[in-house]
Amino acid sequence: MRGFGPGLTARCFLPLRLPGRPLRPPGLRLSTRQAAVGALERAMDELLRRAVPATPAYELREKTPAPAEGQCADFVSFYGGLADAAERAELLGRLAQGFGVDHGQVAEQSAGVLQLRQQPREPAVLLQAEDRLRYALVPRYRGLFHHISKLDGGVRFLVQLRADLLEAQALKLVEGPHVREMNGVLKGMLSEWFSSGFLNLERVTWHSPCEVLQRVSESEAVHPIKNWMDMKRRVGPYRRCYFFSHCSTPEEPLVVLHVALTGDISSNIQAIVKECPPSETEEKNKIAAAIFYSISLTQQGLQGVELGTFLIKRVVKELQVEFPHLGTFSSLSPIPGFTKWLLGLLNSQAKEHGRNELFTDSESKEISEVTGGPINETLKVILSSNEWAKSETLVRVLQAPLMRLCAWYLYGEKHRGYALNPVANFHLQNGAVMWRINWMADVSLKGITGSCGLMVNYRYFLEETATNSTNYLNSKNIKASEQVLSLVAQFQKNSKL
Repeated sequence: MRGFGPGLTARCFLPLRLPGRPLRPPGLRLSTRQAAVGALERAMDELLRRAVPATPAYELREKTPAPAEGQCADFVSFYGGLADAAERAELLGRLAQGFGVDHGQVAEQSAGVLQLRQQPREPAVLLQAEDRLRYALVPRYRGLFHHISKLDGGVRFLVQLRADLLEAQALKLVEGPHVREMNGVLKGMLSEWFSSGFLNLERVTWHSPCEVLQRVSESEAVHPIKNWMDMKRRVGPYRRCYFFSHCSTPEEPLVVLHVALTGDISSNIQAIVKECPPSETEEKNKIAAAIFYSISLTQQGLQGVELGTFLIKRVVKELQVEFPHLGTFSSLSPIPGFTKWLLGLLNSQAKEHGRNELFTDSESKEISEVTGGPINETLKVILSSNEWAKSETLVRVLQAPLMRLCAWYLYGEKHRGYALNPVANFHLQNGAVMWRINWMADVSLKGITGSCGLMVNYRYFLEETATNSTNYLNSKNIKASEQVLSLVAQFQKNSKL
């Protein structure tokens, strides 16, 4: 899901932390720096040996007392004192590499299970052997995370720790299968702690606490909120704003959903975020559709945890209670990455001696006449800014080719068989239909430069979402409307990749 906002910094909530390490004065000799690095690495190793609980023998797994709270608190405090991302990445890398699964134990228990399967034994004996194998497959650092979660502020700390881990992986500060495995283990634990049963749905209004309004405003990453009047409009008449909070931290948004209540499926975002509602008092007979126009995650450490999917489902139920006649649910979604993808195509074709396989001959001629130069080179320059959207002529001549190219990008470009575009993949996994591609739907600077002003509606037919989701996840089939399929057919006829 694209458009997630920046994660709230968990460190500002932590009760257990050490002050940041003092800045090193400039001009330190290399040997001094090396000594400092060596001392830090030794401190990390000592901390991990002390803080990560040993795995008790299988027979003693339920009788071994929990490690002292201070051991886990030491890890939290030490980590909180590491101000440098590279230092945090180093500690996480050592934790992943040195405190994972005991592969010797896994091999031994696997051999035991295989041996028992070849011999006629009581089912209980085989089941216990399988349980021993499961126990051996649990990495040691999972015990550390489990005990940290019981500390005051511990779960928040782990959310931030995973955000740091994801950032370190993106920056290639730490890599490898052990790190990816630890990330998966921590994601699984967070998915359990933040499952729907522990989440509270809360609605934001203009009368909500200032702290909540501020957090919602700061977390909005899809269509930034500029000022308090803008915020008031987004929680006012014909608008709804909801968020999930965890039962342990009420009024602290984890994921935020903005909804517009309209008479039809919206095709332009400026009509939602900029224009004032028709009246200060809602008239229910004018409300026929609910448009999900922004969903933002406030905590980067919760990426991959299915908060957004749960939130949409809960909000639909909430709206159906408030408006029993409401039957149309749709998103109005950005298309992040489209312009970048298109510029990549133009660049590759420009390098191949001006090869043009994206536009028809008549389109190429008309665009070249307007731009005054070779189509690939001039479009690369034009589409890199938002100035072209101010020319009625360019907007007209680019509409047909960009619409079909966008349709192919959304429908035809895949990653491991699923939609390449992250927003499309999110809604299709939820069971929505790729309903309508809208031209000049977002004329903001971000909208023009990011997706050539295009937006797309993903429509939720409630009685079909389960079937659509299953077909997409299992068979990788994308359910799309006639408009989208027609544009895809035009692409296949007029364009080649």
